[in-house]
Amino acid sequence: MKEIGEELKAAREEHGVSIEEAAEDLNLRASQIQNIEEGNLKVFKDVFYLKSFIRGYAKYLGLDEERIMDDFNEYFFEETSKIPIAEIEKASKEKEKEKAGEKKIVSPYTAIDKPKSKLIPIIVTLIIILLIFLISYIVVTEYINPQTEEENVISYLEN
Repeated sequence: MKEIGEELKAAREEHGVSIEEAAEDLNLRASQIQNIEEGNLKVFKDVFYLKSFIRGYAKYLGLDEERIMDDFNEYFFEETSKIPIAEIEKASKEKEKEKAGEKKIVSPYTAIDKPKSKLIPIIVTLIIILLIFLISYIVVTEYINPQTEEENVISYLEN
């Protein structure tokens, strides 16, 4: 990776561009440009962003970006192929433990395994029964046994 960084640095200096100017033009931090030129890959957390930075930087400097990316991919493959499988498995297990320990943020609209309350259906059922009883009472008192106002007054006076 040092060779790629040195090539990028030489091209930048050849064009008379400072690190700060390149960083500003590429919307990167000067430290990112410097780390790329020095071959410090460990400061970058995501290899995909790093590849994007290198590609953009090579294009900015007028270099053959495909060749640079091929060199980077070859370097990266050589480095990652040296990692023992046991370390990869260990890192994978640690990542799974971290994910298991994290609190999941779930939308109430998409929650699948959210326990549903049994109280809501009971309340709705009681309200429906109450409404049916109320409507039945009104129908019986007004329509089945209708009394005129006169009959009501007479029955009141008789008592």
